[in-house]
Amino acid sequence: MYVVIAGGGEIGYHLAKALIEAGHEVMVIESDRHRAQWIEEQLGSVVLNAPADEGRYQLEAGCQRADAVLAVTGEDPKNLVICQLARYNCGPHGRVIARVNDPKNEIVFKALGIDETVSSTRVLMNVIEQELPTGGGGFLPLMPLTGSHLELIEAEIAPGAPSVGKPVRSLDMPPGSLIGGIVRGGKVVPGVGDAVLQVGDRVIVFAPTVAEAEVRKTLYG
Repeated sequence: MYVVIAGGGEIGYHLAKALIEAGHEVMVIESDRHRAQWIEEQLGSVVLNAPADEGRYQLEAGCQRADAVLAVTGEDPKNLVICQLARYNCGPHGRVIARVNDPKNEIVFKALGIDETVSSTRVLMNVIEQELPTGGGGFLPLMPLTGSHLELIEAEIAPGAPSVGKPVRSLDMPPGSLIGGIVRGGKVVPGVGDAVLQVGDRVIVFAPTVAEAEVRKTLYG
């Protein structure tokens, strides 16, 4: 597999190192000369000292034959430009993946056609919400659905939640959202019609990423 990594910071460097150790071909594009020299000293001739947000340097790095282009700089606007250019320059089989520092910007990336994003902030928040005691219940965005602006959400119905005792059909869910099922007592209950939500139910929802806050409010409060 050939991977182009745009950004040679700590994340870009360690990604490149791990991929090389796994036997993959890598090219890092890093605009800072001293950083690029350091990466070359550590990893060999796998770095191009150039701005990754210029298409000619993406082509020089060989992104047209890359299996994946990863934009992992510390600046969301720069990562967005890199991804948009990569979408144009890469072959039809190449995947474009963006690091998103501010989770709110994921909506912008997806709206502009960059479907694969990774937000370390969101990942950490998900772990915190899942692992730390909250007094019952929880709301956990599980994963984005590739090729769409949708995500999969799991919500545990807590005592006092506004959805307790309500049938699914009466819930004021945002447009485009769908309750796919209710896990209750180890069994799956269809999340449709007259199914009434109970405390302890784990509700699986398909929803637009932009509607996450509305889903949370409806189910969890």
